[in-house]
Amino acid sequence: MMRFLCSEWLRTKRTAIRFLTFCMPVLFSLCAAAYLISHPGSTQVFAFEGFFTIWTVFFIPIGAGVFAGFLVHEEELAGSFNGFLGTGISRIKLYMGKFSLLLFCLTACTFTAVLTLCVCVKPVMPEVVSFRLFLPAAALMVMGTLPLLALHLWISFAWGMGASIGISMGGLLMAAILGLTGMGSRIWPLIPWTWPVKLGMLPGALISEESAAIRSTEIFSGIMHTAAVGFSTAAAGLLLFLAGGMMWFHLWEGRKNCE
Repeated sequence: MMRFLCSEWLRTKRTAIRFLTFCMPVLFSLCAAAYLISHPGSTQVFAFEGFFTIWTVFFIPIGAGVFAGFLVHEEELAGSFNGFLGTGISRIKLYMGKFSLLLFCLTACTFTAVLTLCVCVKPVMPEVVSFRLFLPAAALMVMGTLPLLALHLWISFAWGMGASIGISMGGLLMAAILGLTGMGSRIWPLIPWTWPVKLGMLPGALISEESAAIRSTEIFSGIMHTAAVGFSTAAAGLLLFLAGGMMWFHLWEGRKNCE
């Protein structure tokens, strides 16, 4: 699989994929770091919640739609998928190659943003950011993003880049309304766009201001319940979207003009 991932990555040369993967998160984190440093009263809670709220609610939904749509659109431009589907390589390997590249891009993008923020802010305000807090949150967020990547890859092959980005806009709204507010307290396990929000915010529950007034046993119980629900739904969603997408792709003969 590494061979297919390397091959897919080489094909992104001279495209916007590499800029979006490595440059965009650096620019965002530099702006966030400059804001925190220019406000000496910033707290760890403010930095954590502000950074991960923006990243999980805006960048993750839009990023999943844009990355998946762009990767598939490149294949569509190169002969309307004829060269891609006619390589003689197993359909499963072709599909997993795209999914692996998609996962690499979103993972690299997320960790680049987190590391840039921590490296820039830590020397000036060591009490505001913590590698032990931010890195686990980034890892949990990536785990919650896996089903979204599988879903948007399927959508991109079936309906194109426009549909993938359009649906990601709706996902952004659902992540903000149902993932961050009490409105989604009962239905968030059914909404894939809320899973990165819920899982990524879990480490922050240990330092939130509300936690100070709650017993540690209750905090731990709440975190474990959210984690159990989040991991189980994310695993089920990944299995459903990835397996469903591969079975569909195995029979797919390319997108017709009318699609």
